[in-house]
Amino acid sequence: MKTRVGIGQDSHRFLPDDSSKLCIVGGIIFENVPGLSADSDGDVIFHAICNAITSLTGVPILGGIAIELCRKDGITDSGVYLKRALETLGKQSIQHVACTIEGKRPKFEPRILEIRKKIADVIQLDLSQVGITATSGDGLTDFGCGDGLQCFCTLTTVET
Repeated sequence: MKTRVGIGQDSHRFLPDDSSKLCIVGGIIFENVPGLSADSDGDVIFHAICNAITSLTGVPILGGIAIELCRKDGITDSGVYLKRALETLGKQSIQHVACTIEGKRPKFEPRILEIRKKIADVIQLDLSQVGITATSGDGLTDFGCGDGLQCFCTLTTVET
């Protein structure tokens, strides 16, 4: 059995407050916050997970597959990108996903369980295999000042 750990990161700025684009993070819609500036829905959690998978497989999901899906087929749903990323794992089986998100807004703490459930559902894991932490950033970065969101992800797999 071979254990591997991947790491991924993603960040996006918020669109102007009067934007009609939805703010989607971890597959969940957040009201009263503008959407994120991206060709896709800008879901920083799903994107960070995709990048963690890319770090394990070498297959460029966001820099390759997602661009093609977006530009050729008009698919902007990061859940679709994540499902495609999962297909590249081959014999690797995900054992645990841990994400940490930084941003002053929206308030994540009340919805962390909901985000964990969504990730577990998409990746087909038990809820205990998904961890999420969130920090406001205390104004120390653009994310902590409310200008956007950043997410880091570590992903552990085993290959039997």
